[in-house]
Amino acid sequence: MTNPADTFRQEATDLLEVLERNLLELENDPDNRETVDVVFRALHTIKGSGEMFGYSVLANFVHHLESAFEHVRSGTSQVTSELIDAALGAQDHIATLLNCGDDKAAAEEIAKSDVHQALLSKVQKLSGEGHGDSAAVDESPTDTGAAPMVRYTVRFKPEPNALRNGMRPDLVEAEMSQFGTCTGHVSADQVPPLEELEAGLCYLGWELTVETDAGRERIEDIFLFFDDCDLVIEEQAVEPEVEEVAEEDATPAKPDDAVVPAADARPTARAEKKPAAAESVRVQADRLDELMDQLGELVIAQARLNRISERIGDSVLANAAEEIERLVTGMRDATLSIRMLPIAGVFGKFRRVVRDLSTELGKNVHLDTEGGETELDKNIIDRLSDPLVHIIRNAVDHGVEDKESRAAAGKPEEATIRMVARQSGGEVHIEVSDDGGGLKTEAIRKRALERGLIDDPDMPDEQVHQLIFAPGFSTAQEVSHLSGRGVGMDAVRSFIEDLRGAVDVRSTHGEGTSVTLRLPLTLAIIDGLLVRIGAGNFVLPLASVEECVELSEDDSRKDGQRSILIIRDEFVPYLDMGQIFGFPEPEEPKNRVVIVNADGKRVGLMLDDVIGQYQTVIKSLSAYHRNVNGLAGCTILGDGSVALIIDPAALIKGVGIERREVA
Repeated sequence: MTNPADTFRQEATDLLEVLERNLLELENDPDNRETVDVVFRALHTIKGSGEMFGYSVLANFVHHLESAFEHVRSGTSQVTSELIDAALGAQDHIATLLNCGDDKAAAEEIAKSDVHQALLSKVQKLSGEGHGDSAAVDESPTDTGAAPMVRYTVRFKPEPNALRNGMRPDLVEAEMSQFGTCTGHVSADQVPPLEELEAGLCYLGWELTVETDAGRERIEDIFLFFDDCDLVIEEQAVEPEVEEVAEEDATPAKPDDAVVPAADARPTARAEKKPAAAESVRVQADRLDELMDQLGELVIAQARLNRISERIGDSVLANAAEEIERLVTGMRDATLSIRMLPIAGVFGKFRRVVRDLSTELGKNVHLDTEGGETELDKNIIDRLSDPLVHIIRNAVDHGVEDKESRAAAGKPEEATIRMVARQSGGEVHIEVSDDGGGLKTEAIRKRALERGLIDDPDMPDEQVHQLIFAPGFSTAQEVSHLSGRGVGMDAVRSFIEDLRGAVDVRSTHGEGTSVTLRLPLTLAIIDGLLVRIGAGNFVLPLASVEECVELSEDDSRKDGQRSILIIRDEFVPYLDMGQIFGFPEPEEPKNRVVIVNADGKRVGLMLDDVIGQYQTVIKSLSAYHRNVNGLAGCTILGDGSVALIIDPAALIKGVGIERREVA
């Protein structure tokens, strides 16, 4: 059973991401009331839930930040850069307090630290709780615009299992008491006889009454986290006490003005919110991984059943095998879709990275994102942050020029970094580009010659640019905490290749640089084309396959050291896969060619036979074989044998074939 405190920490972490994203939006649009409300509600939920689960230090700290944004909501203060800076710093500190978990001693120790006290003092000043000038934001008692007093009657009945899930009704009364004198009673009319009472279940209901000018929304906010209770809130206007007036013409109040009719006693339809809450279910990632592993074994077993059915030739068994294959395919698609997440969550994290880097380096840089709805496997998304951080850091530090250089080049003072995601076949392309000065091609060429990485001083610029991914390569004259050690872009390539992807860079002097990551949609199951090369079976990812053709002597010729295939008047280079993998030449000439698209190039792979489409469960190669060029993994076939999975892009790149346009 999931620990409720663990659920709180996960939901609080999600709320912190929402908080950061909306704080950055608020910085660009300080007058957006809706964004202010989202920030306030996130803080209020973290505070209330923290109190509920015993995170008292965290709840107390968040309370002061919540108060600062309450002043913004009420219009007594404005969103300023100072408030945003303090809120972002507080957001990081809240995450630190959250990571303490159940260790209250560690949280208390953090509360005594200079960092905590400095942040708390800054937030208190912004909320008007300090002793500085900001105390002037406190409303005057004589403010004629004060909200009217209202008597709220709150009735709530928790679900039977609510207490087991961490609900604390006593904290509700404590929080309502902050708005005014709170009275109430407990309803025990549904408590069963002692012999039928089950420990841990909630049989009680509560009715609380408070008179306050805080507003109905503040009362409803107390119950934001309480989805598992029946809730009704009724309100009744309270006539302010008026001193006796000596004048004879004083107009007496109408009796009907004293009480708001029952029509204003609006019940909160908590029952209507329950279906919305049930639309999504939080599932631990390791359970999804286990489900995918079991599905992979099911796919292999289904392939074995198909082979048995073909060998026996029984029509009844064949129909059953076909039906099972259809069901397994549907289950595979549904399971994969569960693991697919929009990449917008990754993009959102880098707005803060760009903001902090641009402030630190004294550059004015803005981040634009596009294609956030593009979906990727969760395992890939979880591992994308590190390589993207390196690329973003490189773009801000090296790519974007300083203000003087941009002004001299006639560029706007604000530089732009764009992150664009798009799906292309079975891959997702993530492009990070900047409008800076571009790569220093000659400096890269010079440093590569000095280190012996290249021996051709006339190497094309496009190939020179790829040298930035070489291990330990850097053109920086000084090492800083941001860059200069030559490990950033090398780490990017290693990360992406571990994900069976590829990375490319393009740069134009004076216009900027673009780095593109090409990633597979999923790391688990793919559609493949099963082929035979020599005595072995291999699988080609179906997303890379364009067509299969028959090779004839009229359609092929030699062009220097390369073999060229003529397809519909187009010249396509091809590789003899048997030679590449070291198989002996067969007695009969090979005439099957599979045309694949690798890095935008059409290349033919000559092989012995094409067996057919195959659902491929990807298994990792051993530590001794995972660095073999051109292999992405292996899979188990229906007869129990192993087939290697070919990575066409890596294979072609390793062989060194290049496409040549022939007129």
